[in-house]
Amino acid sequence: MGFNNPIKSDDPQAIEKLTAKLKECQEKQEYMKDVNKYYRHNGTLKGYPDISNEEAIKLDAQIKSGYSWEQQPYPSYHLQNNNQEINRLKKRIDELKRNQEVGFVGWEFNGGKAVANKELNRLQLLFDEKPSAEQRKELKQNGFVWAPSEQAWQRQLNRNAISAASFIDFLKTTDGKKPYQIQPKPPVKDDLSR
Repeated sequence: MGFNNPIKSDDPQAIEKLTAKLKECQEKQEYMKDVNKYYRHNGTLKGYPDISNEEAIKLDAQIKSGYSWEQQPYPSYHLQNNNQEINRLKKRIDELKRNQEVGFVGWEFNGGKAVANKELNRLQLLFDEKPSAEQRKELKQNGFVWAPSEQAWQRQLNRNAISAASFIDFLKTTDGKKPYQIQPKPPVKDDLSR
């Protein structure tokens, strides 16, 4: 899996792909730290298990001719950037897992219904009649797009979608509640400080 392949949140295998990418980054982090440690102790990369002597000679020369403050095979910014990517991936995985666990629900509103389509990972708004120009404008301003293939106004199914729908008056439930008021509460994060 390459680092340049974006993983979309609505991909059914997003969590698995992100977990694989996280593992790849964690392994890379350990490798970079190990190579730097070896170089600090030996002053050369010759003899390092995964690097041939010819490659070690080239890398040693690059390190010695590099900037004086980065006298190691993997400069500190490489480690910092990779560590930031690890943290970003962990947060994304946690967010996707929480969204899956919440179990968003749809509702009926005057003139249509909202469907929490978990299979497509979309909050879909199905209207009995075409919304007015003003309503369409408000839907667009809140991130909803018309999907002809689904015959629905939709956006990615997450807390932000529910929140956006709650700002639109004509999407209130038939009993006058805002959509966020009828959604199940998100699972509580584990408190690791206990």
